[in-house]
Amino acid sequence: MEQQQNIVALVTGASRGAGKGIALALGAMGATVYVTGRSREEGYAALPGTVDATAAAVTGAGGTGVAAYCDHADDAQVEALLARIDDEQGKLDILVNNATALHDALTEAGPFWEKPLALTEIWNVGMRSHYTTTYFAAPLLLKSQRGLVVNTSSFGGRIYMHGPAYGAGKAAIDKMAHDMAYDFRPYGVAVVSIWMGLLLTERSQRVFDAEPDKYAELIPTCESPEFTGRVIAALYRDPALMSRSGKVWVGAELAEEFGVTDTDGRQPPSHRAFFGPTTSFGDAVVE
Repeated sequence: MEQQQNIVALVTGASRGAGKGIALALGAMGATVYVTGRSREEGYAALPGTVDATAAAVTGAGGTGVAAYCDHADDAQVEALLARIDDEQGKLDILVNNATALHDALTEAGPFWEKPLALTEIWNVGMRSHYTTTYFAAPLLLKSQRGLVVNTSSFGGRIYMHGPAYGAGKAAIDKMAHDMAYDFRPYGVAVVSIWMGLLLTERSQRVFDAEPDKYAELIPTCESPEFTGRVIAALYRDPALMSRSGKVWVGAELAEEFGVTDTDGRQPPSHRAFFGPTTSFGDAVVE
């Protein structure tokens, strides 16, 4: 991947999963990447991965990884994080809002009232934390000559997926990207929501390993955690970036347009044919 110098990025929720993969891909373009999470050491969470390990991997990929322990449910910690980035870098070019709270019962079958109320935590670390992180990041993004905010999302923002708690959280951050883009547009900062496909993360791998026959046909369609990061890197370099602001995009479709492939050289498929088109929003403005 072509490297670019002096790019400062923040990827939230990057101890593992999509966040880690995105951070690695941005590191491969030569960026300084701040990675956040709560996992200081292995064993803190049920799944493997730590903030320090991700930061080291970013550096190994060709960038500069910076570990930043942060609980995105705590506004004071988020504010302090952005103050630190301002002090150390003086700007922020790319913000990837990825931190989220996914309860283990999320994918269980059944109506929402038979699932734990804790599933609504995705509205706190997810929906609300995307807002607050962008809120505190805004002054730094305005200092960038080319700013980009990405909310990682999914087709669950438009269809029934895992129940109403998950769906409401994803639909909210898609609309948030649209509305934030309106406020940022005069300052040249783009905001988009990217729908990812099924990711081959530590969490999904655990599910696949438990029932390999059930998911045998699905696994080959999975995206690596790095794939979305590659798409974001290409999007940031796109001369038409601002024309894409305020919209929801399917990551696989952007990849095909930009000529981006996954880590194994594949072109992951878009699931539009099965799940339908992306959400579109009205053009009217009421201030």
